[in-house]
Amino acid sequence: MKYQLVHPDSGEVIASGVVERIGDHDASVEHTQNGDTQNFSGAITNHREALQRALHLFDECGTDLRTSDLLAVGHRVVHGGKSFSEPVLVSDEVIAEVDRLSSLAPLHNPVNLIGIEAIRELLPDVPAVCVFDTAFFHDLPSHSATYAIDHEVAERHNIRRYGFHGTSHEYVSGAAAEFLDRDPADVNLIVLHLGNGASASAVRGGRAVDTSMGLTPLEGLVMGTRSGDIDPAIVMYLRRVADMDVDAIDTMLNKSSGLKGLCGENDFRTITSMVDDGDEAATLAYDVYIHRLRRYIGAYLVDLGRVDAIVFTAGVGENAPTVRRDGLANLERFGIVVDDDANAARSRDARRISTGDSEIAVLVIPTNEELAIARKAAALVR
Repeated sequence: MKYQLVHPDSGEVIASGVVERIGDHDASVEHTQNGDTQNFSGAITNHREALQRALHLFDECGTDLRTSDLLAVGHRVVHGGKSFSEPVLVSDEVIAEVDRLSSLAPLHNPVNLIGIEAIRELLPDVPAVCVFDTAFFHDLPSHSATYAIDHEVAERHNIRRYGFHGTSHEYVSGAAAEFLDRDPADVNLIVLHLGNGASASAVRGGRAVDTSMGLTPLEGLVMGTRSGDIDPAIVMYLRRVADMDVDAIDTMLNKSSGLKGLCGENDFRTITSMVDDGDEAATLAYDVYIHRLRRYIGAYLVDLGRVDAIVFTAGVGENAPTVRRDGLANLERFGIVVDDDANAARSRDARRISTGDSEIAVLVIPTNEELAIARKAAALVR
């Protein structure tokens, strides 16, 4: 669970924290406020307890969120289905619909609901806002959103490409246009959100026209523990030949595939070190990862026709120069030329890593989903 106390106008972060290994006896909390960091280590049974622990750390640092002048609490909700295309105030009806949509995001929406309901109890007088990960992709063109399956089945069961990481893709798209000093309506971008979860999007004039994730966050790029694109017949094949039930296959594809399935690790820093040491499994995993990334870059170059910039963001995108280098290698004929020195330089700032004569700019834009959520929540409440 990640959280920030942030001023939505200035972007000033007053406090931030992360709770890791929720459900384990050795969970940990790192809470930073006013330049000081507080840590907790011990059992945290569930996400409600995680929130209680976070509020307790605020208290210890001299900020009682129950009596402070909070404008709103913004919640990231992964799947909004066809129901939600904009942020909404939390209500019993909204909670019921997010719960109904849990079948489309069984790993995410139920946990999102725990946080929403806990905050309603812990901070009952503060407006709560749901900001949906799928919203930026809600209006994908029909040819991008539609799967070529039986039309009646798709309609009956709400099967379409929904897309995810939308808050990040939207924020980074706007920040990239600002960096280029261009009107977002005049800019075409390929945005690559590369973290443990990874997704790509094609953005034309500020509007998403395609994205790699689909009905669920499983489709698309190779990820830390998720397979990304596979032949769908693999599911039926494993059911018939390996006698794996649907839940076992689901768990395998989501939790023990991707980089972890290929080499046993999903931390990109560890994998990079293993590649440098000549580990064959890690090298194959890295090569598969880059191959899939390049396929999506190529597809979106064709889809957009004119591309003004390729934008890397999120943990791997911002911090792994080898991924940026290899993902865009030998594309000079397409107007993409990476500056090796600029790419290798470490920085937390938005920056250009392509050469001056590169027809398509290559940018690294740090994402800030917390600020984006805060601003959407503030705008709705105001």
